[in-house]
Amino acid sequence: MHIAIIDIGTNTINLAIAAVDSDQYQIIYSSKEAARMGKGGINEGVITPEAIQRGLDAIGKHIDTIKKFNVDRTIAIGTSALRNCSNGPDFAKMVTERHGIEVRIISGDDEAQMIFDGVKQVMPIGSDRVLILDIGGGSCEFIIANKEGIIWEHSFELGMARLLDKFKPSDPINVNEIKSIEMYLRSELTPLYEALHNYPTTTLIGTSGSFDTIAAIVAAMKHPYLNVKLSTSYNIRVPNFEEVHRKIMASTAQQRREMKQMDPSRIDLIILGSLFINFIVREMRIEEIFQCGYALKQGAVYQFINNILK
Repeated sequence: MHIAIIDIGTNTINLAIAAVDSDQYQIIYSSKEAARMGKGGINEGVITPEAIQRGLDAIGKHIDTIKKFNVDRTIAIGTSALRNCSNGPDFAKMVTERHGIEVRIISGDDEAQMIFDGVKQVMPIGSDRVLILDIGGGSCEFIIANKEGIIWEHSFELGMARLLDKFKPSDPINVNEIKSIEMYLRSELTPLYEALHNYPTTTLIGTSGSFDTIAAIVAAMKHPYLNVKLSTSYNIRVPNFEEVHRKIMASTAQQRREMKQMDPSRIDLIILGSLFINFIVREMRIEEIFQCGYALKQGAVYQFINNILK
């Protein structure tokens, strides 16, 4: 059978279509639409009329694609923007009325579990603890886990679209703005500091567009014959990340647009994404960074196959 997963994020609406055979599956198609659902209203707790229209249009494009694949089941999942905005349920209802599919608005805890269920399929997580970070547009999910499962997890309302809307950095970003953002992150991430004190680890596994983009840029510089987009994971050596981070922080939007492997939809967001990753690497004394191409969508397929997601 074929199932489709629509991941309605704050910045991007993603689609994955999987061919499922018993307890095995293969992603046969994936695409994304930069709908920017959080733009202009995320910090006020509303989805603007313009963002609603962009979201409906993006889902409509995905529905047109799904029709070409003889899909048996479509599962739409709403995350931070839909669960935290007052009109998130209204948007979900509009999607049902227009496209005939139900949108499941999941909690931060459920989102973290789904991300872990995606990551563990391709990352060799052993007895040593790892810190998993999924950077979204509206929220960031942190998970401390090992092969036994999740030890600790927390969803922080610190997504990149939310930070961009709150701080509106200059082009290029300046030192004082970086300090202000880092001071804010430090104040908001107290539960993470406490968790890593209790469950220390020096390994970071990152999922999402920010990590994907940085991995692609690093690979273009250091491993030009490797297509990161075709791999499920990539080891981003800390010195290589720091080199790319400095380049991104010093760049203008136009310079980022011209960078090899820069995702056009992340030209403004990657500033906050790289800053956030650098802050975590430095503050949490991370020694190894891995980008993982599996996250929420693949976790949703895993949960469907294992009768967790009905």
